[in-house]
Amino acid sequence: MAIINVTPDSFSDGAQHNDLHRACAFAQLCIDDGAHILDIGGESTRPGAAPVFVDEQIARTQPVIARLAKDLPSTLAISIDTTHAIVAEAALDAGATIINDVSAGQDDPNMFALVARRKCGYVLMHRLCEPSKDSYSDQYTDAPNYSDVVSQVCAWLQERAHLAEAAGIARDFIAVDPGLGFGKTVEQNFSLIARMNEIVALGYPVVVSASRKSFLGAATGESQPSARVVASVAAALEMAQAGVAVVRAHDIRAHADAFRIRAAINLQIL
Repeated sequence: MAIINVTPDSFSDGAQHNDLHRACAFAQLCIDDGAHILDIGGESTRPGAAPVFVDEQIARTQPVIARLAKDLPSTLAISIDTTHAIVAEAALDAGATIINDVSAGQDDPNMFALVARRKCGYVLMHRLCEPSKDSYSDQYTDAPNYSDVVSQVCAWLQERAHLAEAAGIARDFIAVDPGLGFGKTVEQNFSLIARMNEIVALGYPVVVSASRKSFLGAATGESQPSARVVASVAAALEMAQAGVAVVRAHDIRAHADAFRIRAAINLQIL
């Protein structure tokens, strides 16, 4: 899943793709590099980010999605990264087929009903608080309070998935995301990666994104997000070993090449 932020302020690629031409050109590059899903977002979810009005999110994302849906192969999927049902519906009308909701339906009480009605894919992500109240993983003065971060994230995702199903969303349309970097310390993020098999065991497809995040930089010493590509790929391969379904990333070619090598090795083992 390629990260395409049509924003001026995302933590790693802000302002790089924030107009129609640049976003579509980057999307084509991601496809050429091996992406299967294009995740389009019009609001940064980096720690400290201010909310963006829904009209502005739609203005940023809908033209990009409409152009991509018209021009790209039907085998590719487009997702909208938003917590707002109005933004999500505009994206679905433009050609998206997946909603990537970092609030898991908590920000907008209309989201579950929309997903049930439109029968689209839906990613439920765990987060401890909204982005404007969050901190980077390596910058907490007081660690987020989890008795066991993995068990609590699993239980929370299970509860949100059950609520989504009770609202009429078919189980087959639901995926879950542990929310690496969202309300977790460096150590808590690595615990989630080390025990990713427990999240996979919930029985829903698992979407993950460690791409360029600060907890990776804390381990490698890299302060610049763009210098964390190798660390991102290493984390992705570890989580793939546990059985995650989708890896969301900025650097598609590096990830795709790593997975091609992994597949070639697995063929020899088999």
